[in-house]
Amino acid sequence: MSDSIVIIPTYNEKENIEKIIRAVMALPKDFDILVIDDNSPDGTAAIVKRLIGGEFADRLFIMERAGKLGLGTAYIAGFRWALERSYQYVFEMDADFSHNPKDLPRLYAACAEEGFDVAVGSRYISGINVVDWPLGRILMSYGASLYVRLITGIGVHDTTAGFVCYRRRVLEKMEFEKIRFKGYAFQIEMKYTAHKMGFKIKEVGVVFVNRKDGASKMSGGIFSEALIGVIRMRWDGFFRKYPKA
Repeated sequence: MSDSIVIIPTYNEKENIEKIIRAVMALPKDFDILVIDDNSPDGTAAIVKRLIGGEFADRLFIMERAGKLGLGTAYIAGFRWALERSYQYVFEMDADFSHNPKDLPRLYAACAEEGFDVAVGSRYISGINVVDWPLGRILMSYGASLYVRLITGIGVHDTTAGFVCYRRRVLEKMEFEKIRFKGYAFQIEMKYTAHKMGFKIKEVGVVFVNRKDGASKMSGGIFSEALIGVIRMRWDGFFRKYPKA
């Protein structure tokens, strides 16, 4: 059993799931994988279960849920699963290769060797490192992160990033029942909460590549959720007592 678990939420990722699992399993550093599938009608879960029944029986796991319940709830379910076991480093990663599996050891090193509590795979720590995105989407994403920094005062350039490593102690202290966002703004709230708790966050520069296979799950509603919700999150932060690191 590895000391690290990579959580990969899925919905209709049959084109990518086996390839991403094999890419992670081929890394020199051992990472276990937990796939959280929201009842994908395309058979994503069946592919994972075939691999569990074969060569990755001890390192690959799946949690099947009844339907699309939101990205945030998927990750929280995965965090709780990891905390019930002995994993010390818990990762968030997409299934579509927008996050390069080869960057996992770099995020791991930031926490395991450099002593940070949270490592964020950042598209914006050194300019804008995004490949094959339309200009409008780049501006929307970069603008959202800048907006969050201005409203919250958090010193993270890529607040909406979904490629993250958490040390176990961060998740042990996190009050999951108080995490409000269910969609992609969940990523913002997790970083803001870790910041308010006093944990050390490091951004690790990565190149984000737009998916080649399968359909994107992004929508304009994702950003509207963040724009309105971040103001409320900041306001609540003035009054809420956060557990201390």
